[in-house]
Amino acid sequence: MKTLRHVLILVSVLLIAGVAVSQTYQPSESNLKAREWFQDAKFGMFIHWGVYSVPADGEWVMENKKIPVAEYEKFAPQFNPVEFSAANIVALAKSAGMKYITITSKHHDGFAMWGTRQTKWNIVDATPYAKDPLKQLAEECRKQGIKLFFYHSQLDWHNPDYWPLGGTGHSAGRPEGGDFNRYLDFMDSQLTELLTQYGDVGGIWFDGMWDKPQADWRLNRTYSLIHKLQPAALIGSNHHQAPIDGEDFQMFEKDLPGANTAGFNTTKIGKLPLETCETVNGAWGYNKSDKNFKSVSVLIHYLVRAAGANANFLLNIGPMSSGQVQPEFVERLHALGDWMGKNGDTIHGTRGGPITPRSWGVSTQKGDKIYLHVLDWQDEYLALPTVAGIRGAHLFGANQQLELKKLDDGMLLRIPDEGRDSVDTIVVLDKAN
Repeated sequence: MKTLRHVLILVSVLLIAGVAVSQTYQPSESNLKAREWFQDAKFGMFIHWGVYSVPADGEWVMENKKIPVAEYEKFAPQFNPVEFSAANIVALAKSAGMKYITITSKHHDGFAMWGTRQTKWNIVDATPYAKDPLKQLAEECRKQGIKLFFYHSQLDWHNPDYWPLGGTGHSAGRPEGGDFNRYLDFMDSQLTELLTQYGDVGGIWFDGMWDKPQADWRLNRTYSLIHKLQPAALIGSNHHQAPIDGEDFQMFEKDLPGANTAGFNTTKIGKLPLETCETVNGAWGYNKSDKNFKSVSVLIHYLVRAAGANANFLLNIGPMSSGQVQPEFVERLHALGDWMGKNGDTIHGTRGGPITPRSWGVSTQKGDKIYLHVLDWQDEYLALPTVAGIRGAHLFGANQQLELKKLDDGMLLRIPDEGRDSVDTIVVLDKAN
């Protein structure tokens, strides 16, 4: 993932017309069913965790601090997450109302969080921990009914075959020269391990192609490999372009679909399932000095606005080098779980509703049920556009009927003070029988 310091590097991808990939992908029936499940899930946990948790300065510390490979490798002997509990993390996700987990199998520093046979630069061979946390997570996800996705960085600051260099990684101290096709073979071999040794995988979450947007990434070959090994696995890529043939969902980083407040996201929304990802504080990987934690209400609003934009919300945690999750993250996830326990029916299984997102809130819909999420509105009356077939309105979870007047060009909803919720006033629009 990135910070705003890297916007200038990343904005270059917006100038690219596209990537040459033949338009031949026909998703399998199991893949289409998985897409539908994904859209129903609506809420997932993102986990950025790796050897960068040792310096505790975020996942970009190798690049930001200009640390060469030889020095960066010295963090591995200090990485011993003996307090990591897959059971606790999966249970935390489940209690928050999350339906899937996406964890970094490999970030831009090239460090593999499983015992890959392709390089010794991995958590089993290079650290005193000497265990495979991805296998532990895969087993626990199966037990607790959570789907597991793997984030995988196409960018690699460690591998000498990642050559020529892109916009980053120039301070890593690697020798000049390398074979990029050999690197892509290496990447495909690692992906094969992930897709053949960990049971059913929900999907692969790619990142880093923006580092060399003009390169031939052999996407058709890699995407075909994934779909061959696990036809139901969903492929998404954080390349900040419109969806590319072979992909199964479209993602937006720190932005709702179609927005580009971050400065590097595409404003083009394709026809695939959508997902947006965000952090609890400002960092993806553990950063001990970042105490700028988002409030519970802010996180709820992001979840609700994502659902209203027909997108999933992937909320990140960055465990410490010990394997523990920061208490501030745990506290917020428990609070989100309390809210979802009461209001999850208006999020899970929904699609964006008939009233498009507004400054005051959004609508979601599940079958004939339309939910109005009023997030930021202080006046007693709220003007709404006409929605066909609506006969009335009531507060979600209560029988209290609300005044709803039909006008020539819309509807006028009265929200009395006693019916308001300080975070999200949820109104059900009743359809005529």
